[in-house]
Amino acid sequence: MNYQVAPDTLKDRVILVTGAGDGIGRQAAINYAKHGATVILLGRTVAKLEAVYDEIEAAGYPQPAIIPLDLKGATKQNYIDMAETIEGQFGKLDGLLHNAGLLGMISPFDQFEEDMFDEIMQVNVKAQFLMTQALYSVLQKSEDGRIVFTTSTVGHQGRAFWGAYAISKFATEGMMQVLADELSNTNVKTNAINPGGTRTRMRAQAFPAEDANLLKTPEDIMPLYVYLMAPEGIEVNGQCIDAQPKK
Repeated sequence: MNYQVAPDTLKDRVILVTGAGDGIGRQAAINYAKHGATVILLGRTVAKLEAVYDEIEAAGYPQPAIIPLDLKGATKQNYIDMAETIEGQFGKLDGLLHNAGLLGMISPFDQFEEDMFDEIMQVNVKAQFLMTQALYSVLQKSEDGRIVFTTSTVGHQGRAFWGAYAISKFATEGMMQVLADELSNTNVKTNAINPGGTRTRMRAQAFPAEDANLLKTPEDIMPLYVYLMAPEGIEVNGQCIDAQPKK
């Protein structure tokens, strides 16, 4: 697929990026801003969010906003308050990139710890469910709203030892499909991206012996991330797209 977009394709759009402090989330936020969007940076580490904020400002892109929030401990009310703040400040939300996620541990199924399972499901599934619910009406105020989830290869096909992470990504793809179907007659399109093996901290945690220099960087896979938020991607709905399709 051709993911070419106009340089200012996201002009006047407001896009919320979770996990915006580093890795793919950081790069997506910068690229959205580069294409004209006002980006809302959400994450748990304020110093990292401020560094991304400063980078966007220094480049002369639209001034971003920061929402410090730890998805592990956030409540339904936290998301409702956040949605009200966004609506009050911007009047709408044009895009939501669910990028934040937790890997947990690579472990045999029968040895996977219950606390870790709960933590992963909280961050990777429940937090996204509650956040999307809270932002539902704000997204529908957009003339061309987008929700983009982040999945994984192990969310397409289960793999030994990937435990709760793989299960959470199956749930993510299911959530995306339900929303895409429900919202199919509205202005909001819903899709998911599988980034594939990318040079991030999470990837290094999962594959510590791997040569990271052989992997794509977050910047390399950005054309798809921008396309699904842009007018050019308006026909795409209910799709799970691999950013690095097998050749």
